[in-house]
Amino acid sequence: MNYNLYLSALLMAATCCSLMLVYLCWKRRNLPIAISYGLGLLTGSFYTFGYAFEITSTTLEQIRFWLRIEYIGIPFGTVLWFIMVLQYTGRQSWVRPRYVALLMVVPILTFISHNTNEWHHLFYKSMTINTSEGFPLVTLIKGPLYELHVIYSYSFFIVGMVFLIQMFRRAAPRMKKQVALMIIGSWGPFGFTLVYLSRLIYMPLDLSPFGFLFSGIFFMWGIYQFNMLRLAPLALQNVFESMKDAVIVFDLDNRLISFNKAANWVIGGLHKKILGQPAAQVLLHYPLLLEIIMKDPSSESRVQITGQSDGQFYNIHMSYVSGNNPNPVGKLLLLSNVTETVRVEERLHDNARQLGELNTFKDRMFSVVAHDIRDPIAVLVNLMELLEEEIQASGEDHEEIVREMRQQIQNTFSLVEGLLDWFRSQTGGMIFNPVERDLAHTVQTNLSLVRLRGENKNINILSEIPKGTYVYADKEMLELIIRNLLSNAIKFTDYGGTIRLKAEQKDRQMVISVSDTGEGIPLEQAHSLLQDDYPVSSVGTAGERGIGLGLILCREFVHINGGEIWFDSIPAQGSTFYFSIPTAAKASTRRAASMEGEVR
Repeated sequence: MNYNLYLSALLMAATCCSLMLVYLCWKRRNLPIAISYGLGLLTGSFYTFGYAFEITSTTLEQIRFWLRIEYIGIPFGTVLWFIMVLQYTGRQSWVRPRYVALLMVVPILTFISHNTNEWHHLFYKSMTINTSEGFPLVTLIKGPLYELHVIYSYSFFIVGMVFLIQMFRRAAPRMKKQVALMIIGSWGPFGFTLVYLSRLIYMPLDLSPFGFLFSGIFFMWGIYQFNMLRLAPLALQNVFESMKDAVIVFDLDNRLISFNKAANWVIGGLHKKILGQPAAQVLLHYPLLLEIIMKDPSSESRVQITGQSDGQFYNIHMSYVSGNNPNPVGKLLLLSNVTETVRVEERLHDNARQLGELNTFKDRMFSVVAHDIRDPIAVLVNLMELLEEEIQASGEDHEEIVREMRQQIQNTFSLVEGLLDWFRSQTGGMIFNPVERDLAHTVQTNLSLVRLRGENKNINILSEIPKGTYVYADKEMLELIIRNLLSNAIKFTDYGGTIRLKAEQKDRQMVISVSDTGEGIPLEQAHSLLQDDYPVSSVGTAGERGIGLGLILCREFVHINGGEIWFDSIPAQGSTFYFSIPTAAKASTRRAASMEGEVR
């Protein structure tokens, strides 16, 4: 038996090896790289299978037939290999149908010209039988289309190898072996063909098909050792880099192996030069993370990290990284940003605290309201009982009892009115609708409502606000402010006292003052009178009572109208309350600016 038969058997083994790899690729056909790689191996199978019978053929016609079988795969192998390299190196976006169609132009031309060579002899100029080696071999004189095919194939091979070498240089250490196997395996058929075509070494046979056997060994090793067809390394690296969670990988000796881009944002100072450094050095400024690394894996905790992203909160999870067997090969530290969740929790805690304060205020308000309403109503009931008894017993004058009843009824009415106004302001029932108002007219209207109370205490109420004094304010709120300040002034002014109202324009604001000659405000109350949200009501000079909501309403409504409220007080001499309201001129300026903005 001639040695060409042994070579033929070896090529059949290479064909079987290639077909086995094609089957593995078909099982993983959901991956684009598996499709291109499998088709490339299938073209190689045609080459090795046809050449196995070519070297055992005895006639030129038989050789021509098996050459046609070989050239079913030969023209397309390089293009399919190049497409696989694009996918493997992360250039999947380049693999588009129109680009693939352009790449296939020369291979299709090669396939057609080879099968029609007897008509034009542009692919092979001549084909003859040579028996000098003891068995028939074909001697080929190549034509221009054959040279085009060779140049085209090796051009793409060179570009593809450049991509693989670039990938090898920037790959992580754990990826370099896989990329190296791809590079070495790819050199098999191309390297053998290059030696044969260059004639640097005399070879009677074309050993190019045996390069597929060489490649098959390396690719089989890579598939089973590194699972090369499961995911392209650069694609895996892209997924790793695009993760929003920070990932840091250490070996079992707590030395840094890898990290992604998100980790670089979280942990300052991470770069490729510190790969292999111990965790104590990498996490020198992050003692909490270092403590977690030293713990048993599968632990979780939450920490706040101040680094390139200040004040961020992260959930930390650490677990083992396993290799092909269950034994661990490293530790993985996963940092998930939960800052927004923490902020929401803090807001919920604040809301819960405010709700607790509101509940406390509600309980206090119920207590105050129950006390302040119960007492005057109880007095009214008792007075009514006395009045009924006195009327039944005699016909004497009961003017004093009637006057006291009237005073109590007025106080109760003011109390209820103040409660209603306050509840309206707190529940959003009062709508802010500012208009231009005559301040003097508003003051006179509200004076008529409280004049009877002033007359009962013989208080002289004077308004020095001239007519034609215009302000820009909400009607209901402005009247409530004036009415409450007047009511307080009457409440704390002794019999025979004086209350005076004035208005003065300052910086396009109208400052209104309500002065009284009452008892003034005690020093212990003065510092918190307008700041306290829940002031305690004081008793007036004639025993008047309230719930302390008057000044709260004044303060809120003055602020809503764009003003301020303050006071001056001298104990035993009286108090003056001031509040500011925008003037009509200022309101006109605002409206003009608003209209100009709308026009623009």
